[in-house]
Amino acid sequence: MKISSNFDSGNIEIVNIVDNVIELKIPKDTKSDFFQWFHFRLTGAEYEEVEIRIVNAGESSYPEGWENYQCRASYDKKEWFTVETSYENGQLVINACPQLNSIYFAYFAPFSFEMHQELVSEAQLSEQCDLEVIGQTVEGRDIEMLTIGNADDDKKKIWVTARQHPGEAMAEWFVKGFIERILDEADPVARKILEEAVVYVVPNMNIDGSIAGNLRANAAGRNLNREWENPSEEFSPEVYYVRNKMDELGVDLALDIHGDEAIPYNFVTTPEGIPSFDEYRKNIQDKFKDHWMEISPDFQDTHNYGVSTAPANLAIGSKQIAERFKCVAFTIEMPFKDNDDMPDPVYAWSDDRAIKFGESVLNPILNVLKHLR
Repeated sequence: MKISSNFDSGNIEIVNIVDNVIELKIPKDTKSDFFQWFHFRLTGAEYEEVEIRIVNAGESSYPEGWENYQCRASYDKKEWFTVETSYENGQLVINACPQLNSIYFAYFAPFSFEMHQELVSEAQLSEQCDLEVIGQTVEGRDIEMLTIGNADDDKKKIWVTARQHPGEAMAEWFVKGFIERILDEADPVARKILEEAVVYVVPNMNIDGSIAGNLRANAAGRNLNREWENPSEEFSPEVYYVRNKMDELGVDLALDIHGDEAIPYNFVTTPEGIPSFDEYRKNIQDKFKDHWMEISPDFQDTHNYGVSTAPANLAIGSKQIAERFKCVAFTIEMPFKDNDDMPDPVYAWSDDRAIKFGESVLNPILNVLKHLR
């Protein structure tokens, strides 16, 4: 039996392999203490019952994320299904009997850098979409922004950003669904949005961290979603260049897409607690959430982080954006586990479901567009 992880988003360390028991550790993110994302390949175990133990799971960034969690596995890196998983005495235990010589295991269905490149390259083929490189990451990779629709001073400016935390791969699956629907010229909701707004999309804010197999950090060890108040061109250029573009172009509505390790539901967080929060934004938020619940059973507003009226942390993306531009801004969270409102015993919360969820968000966007000031 052999374990390997020397590939895009691969992340694991071998502790021991004895008979059919494999002991592994999740390494820390680049230059930081965060760790939770894993992605590795097992070969040589065809038709063998194996027990894989991630022995440092209890020391990870969010150990509560392992409760009722099911690991994802794939033979072809396209269909990701759940395998028997339990959390025992601080160890994540994965039991499997591979039916082929090669099988991949991951915290969630990965969205590779190659897939990212295909996503933005295919999007620019649309006459409605322009691709622009707005800066470089810490390691010198391009930061790409898509402009969808014809820019006009009278149009509303909508921003969608994803994967500030690179291990939250469901965020880019969500954006894939969003992009494909907003570019569908036969979709009346998409057409109506682009009549009234221009949409700016950054599908992956943290490409370096995604390739490295990090959970939350970029290549400089920074949590990008705590860099928005004072971004650094040296240590957090991903935020620095995106925020500069927002300053240049303006923001009326912002969606920042994430994943949550512990809560098995889809939900949003809102920027109550920022100095300028007002009734106007609360009304827009309520309209957005209520409409999304009406059209998508995958969205709910009961299980979440709660509403805080304490002074907001303006280093967080959606809170800084809401305050800086006096606009409406949401953080959208999806589960690593399953959506307990509509569980799926085979796939749990999956890449396909995240795509559909990303498609669905166009409806509440259109519903609130006419109310944005």
